[in-house]
Amino acid sequence: MAAKRESLSDKIAIDMTPMIDVVFQLITFFMLTLKSVISEGDFDIRMPLGASAGAAPEDLIPPVRVKMTAGPSGERTSMTMNGQQVGDFDDLRRRIIDLVGTGPGSNADKTEVELDCDPTLKYENVIRAVTAVSGMVQPDGTVVELIKKIKFAPPKKR
Repeated sequence: MAAKRESLSDKIAIDMTPMIDVVFQLITFFMLTLKSVISEGDFDIRMPLGASAGAAPEDLIPPVRVKMTAGPSGERTSMTMNGQQVGDFDDLRRRIIDLVGTGPGSNADKTEVELDCDPTLKYENVIRAVTAVSGMVQPDGTVVELIKKIKFAPPKKR
């Protein structure tokens, strides 16, 4: 029996290095040839933010909707803010200031402006509207920031 025990302890060691090399080469091959789909997992869903339990309904400010219509040549023919006619971009800025206020106690951070523009409207009118609602420069050079959340209404199908 003693001879049998000595032969069992002389087992052959298997070298795992070549097998590990092959496995790493296969992993590298599959990683380099994988074509990932960019749109996978992108569902373009906008979930509403959860409100805290202590939020008062008075703190909610309805979104401001600015609609600009264009004539056949692309010039602005009318501009409304929440359904009320607005004369020009300075009038729009004054109404925004009246709505949200200025300074540290303003509601500018809580307010969102949605611009609904005709597709044929000249681009300069859109830029002037964004400038009017986003802020102004005082005569002494200080910048008064107004609304930071500005979005565009989705285009309408014709």
